[in-house]
Amino acid sequence: MKPDPIRLPFAEQIAFFRQKLNLPTERWDDIERAAHDRAFVVAGAMQADLLDDLRQAVDAGIAGKTTLAEFRKNFLAIVERRGWTGFTGDDRATRGRTGGRGLAWRTRTIYNTNILASYAAGRWQQLNDPELLKARPYWRYVHSDFVSNPRPQHKAWGDAGLTLPHDHPFWKTHFPPNGWGCRCSVKAVAAPKAGDATRPPNGWDTRDARGRLPGIDKGWDYAPGANVDTSLRTLVQDKLIGYAPAIASALSRDVTRYISTRADLAQFAREALNDRQMREDVWLGFVGDRLDGAVARDVRDYLILLRADGVRHSDNAHGFDGSSQRAPIPEDYADAGKWLMDGRIERADPYVDRYGNEKERIRVTYETGGERKVSIWEIRPGKRNRALALVSMWVKSPAGTPDGVPLAGMR
Repeated sequence: MKPDPIRLPFAEQIAFFRQKLNLPTERWDDIERAAHDRAFVVAGAMQADLLDDLRQAVDAGIAGKTTLAEFRKNFLAIVERRGWTGFTGDDRATRGRTGGRGLAWRTRTIYNTNILASYAAGRWQQLNDPELLKARPYWRYVHSDFVSNPRPQHKAWGDAGLTLPHDHPFWKTHFPPNGWGCRCSVKAVAAPKAGDATRPPNGWDTRDARGRLPGIDKGWDYAPGANVDTSLRTLVQDKLIGYAPAIASALSRDVTRYISTRADLAQFAREALNDRQMREDVWLGFVGDRLDGAVARDVRDYLILLRADGVRHSDNAHGFDGSSQRAPIPEDYADAGKWLMDGRIERADPYVDRYGNEKERIRVTYETGGERKVSIWEIRPGKRNRALALVSMWVKSPAGTPDGVPLAGMR
């Protein structure tokens, strides 16, 4: 038997895994399908340090540095050190310190699932190389001989030599792995061979009453690696990342720090001021539990948005006041991602628009470099684009009295 190709790591596979963001979750289906391209999760792992340790252990496995047995040993050391107990598969209470079948199953699932998915994602990138597509524009479904209990549909697709154009809709939902433990793969070929199946079987895209496709496990109806460029914001809005209240704080802070360190907010502000027609915004993360008790509405899953029109309004309305207030400059926005995380949050007077609608607002005071940045944020509810958006900002020196700045009527 040939060596298992999935255990031979390659650069694209490792790079795919390392670009992920750690996300704490309660259940394995708190994130779905394409969201796995952007997030590393271990169901039930809520603590950031625990999740980071587990990620490093999985990374070593993907890079080919550790076997399953070594990962299991590392996993046990991590959960003992971090005090993680009661997770699914944790049978140490009845089976002793090293656990029994339950712990063996859980560690195998974590290890194999991440290796198989990262392998597939790396292959997706390789197979979509433009030069390769010119030479080999067809993809063939390959069933693995390393599976002791093959799924009938997977084996049938492999036995039939199912070979389709690389852009056939089949691959959007059936690019392997297609379930837990699936070790199928895809091979690029110049054209179908004689006898190859050139059409998917009838009903391949028909979902059953539970919404599942034939031969595809729940949550696996996507192509790993095809969504690495999809923004986290889009995944949340499309409800592919669940946002249960219990994980709100940890998730929002991790995501917010991740995003705010990668966005050039000063440059965004500069462009907003130079182009008065610009309508874009920058996503700074999630609100999380920052506003608990400060506002009436539950806004934990709201996006935090730095809006171009908010930057322009601040420039127009809050210049030098002859005393301690100066005009904001683009560089003042460089740390905007920290304002809500580390600033003092207060309720502001609501704003009533021309239609009589009352808009709830908050005021945030953030101290840095001997100055106070005071910002006004508006809660904007909606079915899809729920957001806490910046509407105004000004800068005060230490001699200023920001508490005396009237909030009513701020635009």
